[in-house]
Amino acid sequence: MSTEKDKLSVFEGRQIRKALHEGEWWFSIIDVVEVLVGGDRPRKYWNDLKKKLTAEGYSEVSEKIGQLKMTAPDGKQRFTDCASTETLFRIIQSIPSPKVEPFKRWLARVGKERIDEIENPELAMGRMQELYEKKGYHLASNQEMSLCII
Repeated sequence: MSTEKDKLSVFEGRQIRKALHEGEWWFSIIDVVEVLVGGDRPRKYWNDLKKKLTAEGYSEVSEKIGQLKMTAPDGKQRFTDCASTETLFRIIQSIPSPKVEPFKRWLARVGKERIDEIENPELAMGRMQELYEKKGYHLASNQEMSLCII
């Protein structure tokens, strides 16, 4: 896999390398593990976590991880394990760390909201209208919202 564009994200003041690959953001798993778990051996933790994920039944973990070239702390381009947002969320769910708990609660809340929206599409329309308005757009009516969804 080759990177198309390298960027950094900052979480709790720490940098997380990411790259735009085939139109999707991929994140350095080592960086995420280091931020969420701490310690001085994030690579060892990640290797142990891969085994745990497989034992939990996430057998396709190897298929979902890609090696992308990213700038290492020494300034050189090196291959590092990366994951898409979806795969990264699954990995994070398996990390037993107090720093991860708020994120897990957020994922659970968002999941529930989406299920509620499937059961009641009007909720999704309301959420979309709020997002549009926060971005400075304005939709004149719910009828126009319906047309946008279709």
